[in-house]
Amino acid sequence: MTIGSAPDSWGVWFADDPEQVDPGRFLDEVAAAGYTWIELGPVGYLPTDANALQDQLDAHRLKVSAGTVFEHLHQPDSWDDVWSQVSTVGALTRAVGGEHIVVIPDVWRDHKTGEPKEPRELTAEQWRRMTSGMNELGRRILDEYGLKVQFHSHADSHVGYQTDIERFLEATDPAYVNLCLDTGHVAYYGGDNLDLITRYPERIGYLHLKQVDPAIRDKVLAEDLSFPEAVRLGVMVEPPSGVPDLAPILDAVGDFGRPIYGIVEQDMYPCPPEVPLPIARRTFTYLNSCLEGRLQ
Repeated sequence: MTIGSAPDSWGVWFADDPEQVDPGRFLDEVAAAGYTWIELGPVGYLPTDANALQDQLDAHRLKVSAGTVFEHLHQPDSWDDVWSQVSTVGALTRAVGGEHIVVIPDVWRDHKTGEPKEPRELTAEQWRRMTSGMNELGRRILDEYGLKVQFHSHADSHVGYQTDIERFLEATDPAYVNLCLDTGHVAYYGGDNLDLITRYPERIGYLHLKQVDPAIRDKVLAEDLSFPEAVRLGVMVEPPSGVPDLAPILDAVGDFGRPIYGIVEQDMYPCPPEVPLPIARRTFTYLNSCLEGRLQ
């Protein structure tokens, strides 16, 4: 298993935001924490010129596992907007040696204000439009960029609960779309990560590793708070202080007998700039202990 981290673990949600650490500090600190693999994060946070990005990666002895794209394919006439992201992110990810595109569904509540933008449930036609669109997106990304699409269920999105994830997997083509299993976002809605791994092993193509505080999670769900509010309350916590237990998840995925990335993502937007590095170092040490030296 190849372990890495991401700008998200440094409180980065946006390409440019005064409450976030600057990219240079992120690169310095993710390397200092012990990681050699990263995701690109929101497009524009790190350089979008491939040569400039590669120079910075080389200077920090870092490599890229994946880029990230956000989709809203359930909406009519959304293809061009989603593909415009791919044309930047796909080319950049391929140029610096990445293998995957993590596709995250847009949230139905505004990521900064928490205000609703659209209904929280999709109609049957919107589900069909989303899943058929994801199949086409995965096919074209594979054909044009040679990258594998991993769909990331997400809090406050239309694919969040385990039943949503199962419905999505059953409606999409494993040749073109598989699952970025985000352990924290699954647990956020009370899902069972090990059950998904056991029943859909061939569909788990990538991991995001995080934990939630169950007491804060229960408060958030009971009061129907938005995900940004939940993050500010500290719903995502460093392992091993939350749920799910990551050790059995890492063991179960290790039994696949194929390479897989596990990228640490502890949602912390916003956070003081001195907070991420100590957490990242402790998390790296913890994961190494879980993997008994099998961490790359």
